[in-house]
Amino acid sequence: MSSPYALPTGWISGAAVRGDGPAHTVLNPATGEPVATVALAGAADVDAAVASARSAQNDWGAATPAERSEVLRNLATVLRDNSGMLAAEEVAHTGRTIRLATEFDIPGSIDNVDFFAGLARNLEGKASAEYSGDHTSSIRREPVGVVGSISPWNYPFQMAIWKVIPALAAGCAVVLKPAELTPLTTLTLARLATEAGLPDGVLNVLVGTGADVGSALAGHAGVDMVTFTGSTAVGRLVMGQAARNGTRVQLELGGKAPFVVFDDADLTAAVHGAVAGALINAGQDCTAATRAIVARDLYDDFVDGVAELMGSMVVGDPTDPVTDMGSLSSCAHRDKVAGMVDRAVSDGARLVTGGTVPDGPGAFYPPTLVADVAEDAEIYRDEVFGPVLTVSSFSDDDDAIRRANDTVYGLAASAWTRDVYRAQRAGREIHAGCVWINDHIPIISEMPHGGFGASGFGKDMSTYSFDEYLATKHVMSDITGVAEKPWHRTVFTGER
Repeated sequence: MSSPYALPTGWISGAAVRGDGPAHTVLNPATGEPVATVALAGAADVDAAVASARSAQNDWGAATPAERSEVLRNLATVLRDNSGMLAAEEVAHTGRTIRLATEFDIPGSIDNVDFFAGLARNLEGKASAEYSGDHTSSIRREPVGVVGSISPWNYPFQMAIWKVIPALAAGCAVVLKPAELTPLTTLTLARLATEAGLPDGVLNVLVGTGADVGSALAGHAGVDMVTFTGSTAVGRLVMGQAARNGTRVQLELGGKAPFVVFDDADLTAAVHGAVAGALINAGQDCTAATRAIVARDLYDDFVDGVAELMGSMVVGDPTDPVTDMGSLSSCAHRDKVAGMVDRAVSDGARLVTGGTVPDGPGAFYPPTLVADVAEDAEIYRDEVFGPVLTVSSFSDDDDAIRRANDTVYGLAASAWTRDVYRAQRAGREIHAGCVWINDHIPIISEMPHGGFGASGFGKDMSTYSFDEYLATKHVMSDITGVAEKPWHRTVFTGER
């Protein structure tokens, strides 16, 4: 067991800062052992970080798109050169598998940096023209300003990239608060961004609690936009705090993704897709497949197939490349997941596999399948955020679509069918920000991520995310040189 190392409280104006706030220990959830210690930031640190961002904003916003693009390209190279270290840090504070970190988290995030490095030079708007006949109108796309970002613990590095990089590409300065459970890779990102040439003050990071740093950041008068990824309940608090100053908000919140299997689906593909989609990152994914809604003719075979595949998965040491699933984020969160499964079984659902907290250290919970779940059950309606898939049946296509949409959430969904018309209907009628057909989970930098309803609003990734951080300005210039404009007579006649 190695001794925990001391982390800085944050990164402000291009340098590490160490505060004197309450001590916090970052734990490895797979072992329960301490990884690092940090003195948590407070409201005064938020003031300092926002002041740093404000002082850097004008110059960074005035930099040419090519200059911002070059810095982001340099950052992508630096991140790629340090990808092994980033993957190891991500495993250490999340308990996720090294395979997921090295094959998904880190390379996908670096690709996102590459994407926005190119997009920084592609500001789009309506063509300049004389729409009124006697004025030239043009559109300017300008940075929103200082962005306060709050990222979650489930994908610390990836979510930091999703929040920070489009903002930087647009010319915004950022103050980022990572979850105090998982700050390692976010602090490393800030340090590597400085090494890549990002000007001091453009990216600032503070490690602190949501109640202290998150609230102070969301409600800060010096912040022009707040972006948050996390639970729906906390997202609503963030929105309320930002509303006090009329601050622009982008929210990516919870999900309860339906996984609809029609009677003509490829059963093997659906089974594999369900297990992969439900268990990625130990189910701690807001787009994870959580509600399998299966045609009655396939129901028993689907349940048997998923149970068999779940039972074959290797759960354990996340640093071992053969491990399929690591631990959950904490023992407290593991106990929350276990409690929801226990209550579901007590209320009449059928536990097919898993559902028992294993002996030994670490926040482990097995892949779990719960069948015959009622539509009004807690586990069917509320976000579990763990390696748990529920299964229920539907009678016909109308019932399948109705069940898929019977949720307050609207982040992601999938439909499994070999019928092109069923697939098209699912894509049209399932109310979610992303609907996959015959797959579940893949994301790409070019396409947006974000939901409807209780899943929030606004987008991460893609050009749609870039637009979140840009303000649209109309500039209208007279081309006539005439002192007395025809429209003036709507106010006065000019006859004096």
